[in-house]
Amino acid sequence: MTFRHRPSSPRRALLLAAGLALTAPLHAIAQGAYPSKPIHLVVGFPPGGPADLAARIVGEKLAQDLRQPVLVENRPGASQNIAADYVAKSTADGYTLLMGSTAVVVNHFLYKDMRFDVFNDLVPVGTAARTPLMVVANPRFAAKNMKELVAAAKAAPGKINYGSGVRASTTHLAVEAFKAQAGIEVSNIPYQGAGPMLTDLMGGQVSFAFDTMVTSMPLVKAGRLHALAVTSATRSPIAPELPTVAESGYPGFEAIGWFGILAPKGTPQPVVQRLNASLQKVLAAPDVAQRLAGAGGDVMPGTPEDFARLMRSESEKWGGVIKRVGITLD
Repeated sequence: MTFRHRPSSPRRALLLAAGLALTAPLHAIAQGAYPSKPIHLVVGFPPGGPADLAARIVGEKLAQDLRQPVLVENRPGASQNIAADYVAKSTADGYTLLMGSTAVVVNHFLYKDMRFDVFNDLVPVGTAARTPLMVVANPRFAAKNMKELVAAAKAAPGKINYGSGVRASTTHLAVEAFKAQAGIEVSNIPYQGAGPMLTDLMGGQVSFAFDTMVTSMPLVKAGRLHALAVTSATRSPIAPELPTVAESGYPGFEAIGWFGILAPKGTPQPVVQRLNASLQKVLAAPDVAQRLAGAGGDVMPGTPEDFARLMRSESEKWGGVIKRVGITLD
């Protein structure tokens, strides 16, 4: 007769305890224990900008729904690389998240020394907000719509200047994409931020710009800038009187800024699902849409899979522009 060794009772108890310890975190998550402490939502830009505003508006409501503080943490620098690298290297437990934007999916085209891979080291939780750009011009500039802008540029190739607040940002790349579609040549005057660029635009040192609605809309309302169009696929509810670039004669043109939440690779799927469910609930709240509209944006609900597809398509789209123009930031 063959006898099989069975662990002694103390040993069996230890093995059972170890097994329970391994499964406890996932079981706790499944039972709704997440989150059990404050969540850090990291932003790669200084306070006051569109990404920061989106993070604070959404974060405040997430905190209410999740019943834990959501602390917005600004880690600016290197066009969001510092913040993204920090989050990518954080513990994958759902307590350190990134409010990412377009920059995070194009930086690998711009920087040679990348310390993280956005598609391998971060996982999408969900999109949160989007903001179209507004094509604005100095009121004394002859062009009052997109057709007139193109006509003026074709009449004087390379002599009309446009301003870009941040090199290789969406506001810069969108003009380069439009130049190619419209077949025009205009000269870029780069600035260190939207503020100095808008000052020169109002002063006439540059003729036009593609800028965020949050910074340009007050100047348009004050009569200090003239708005020609918006760059979204459909008209903006914030300025429904403005045509889109596409309907102005350039079909298919679209350029938006977007913001979405990402987590470190390896974050448990139940945590990602819990965060996304909370995010969808937050974005459905009328006051969130109202507050985002006040900041020049709109809610952008979606699944993690939707966000993953957006990241890939935006990377391919703007990466092509960067390669064609030859832009680098190293």
